[in-house]
Amino acid sequence: MSQNGNFSTTQAGGSHRSNACCLCWCCCCSNSWREDEDRNRRISHNITMETLENCDLDAKPTAEEIHLWAQSFDKLLKTPAGRNAFREFLRTEYSEENMLFWLACEDFKTEANINAIEDKARTIYEDFISILSPKEVSLDSRVREVINKKMEDPSNQVFDDAQLQIYTLMHRDSYPRFLNSSIYKSLLQRSTSTASES
Repeated sequence: MSQNGNFSTTQAGGSHRSNACCLCWCCCCSNSWREDEDRNRRISHNITMETLENCDLDAKPTAEEIHLWAQSFDKLLKTPAGRNAFREFLRTEYSEENMLFWLACEDFKTEANINAIEDKARTIYEDFISILSPKEVSLDSRVREVINKKMEDPSNQVFDDAQLQIYTLMHRDSYPRFLNSSIYKSLLQRSTSTASES
């Protein structure tokens, strides 16, 4: 352990570098965590995903779309405005990382460049799967093991099991609460009043 309390390893040439442990969230991880947090902020901003404000400008939901969102979770996720509204709701529940992960996986599955697949897989892993990530999604140990094995030689299906698990979690838990939320009710009310004015 170094004088400042961080674990370190000696590299060739005698230089020392910080080596964050993988089993805890403690002082030995603090320096790398700050770097990761800054990097994650930049990546999630880039991966992203339309904000609700942009939705109002570019993809304002129609009254019909807003009503369709109550019919099925898939209809909600199908439209940019639906994804934005749902993401805004998840932010209020401190679970926005679920939507960010799902969207990152959707984008990742379309990647055809083999070199880019490895880089994107590593980025998604570090942002959402790693236990050191502030945006870690909740996955069971079986799915984590599958991902860890697939990361040895990643393809664009490496996160399929995890994406399905997070989709199911959002569908069963968050979606019903979204339909009862002030965010959805306000959109519904606005769309109804706009329709009656026409």
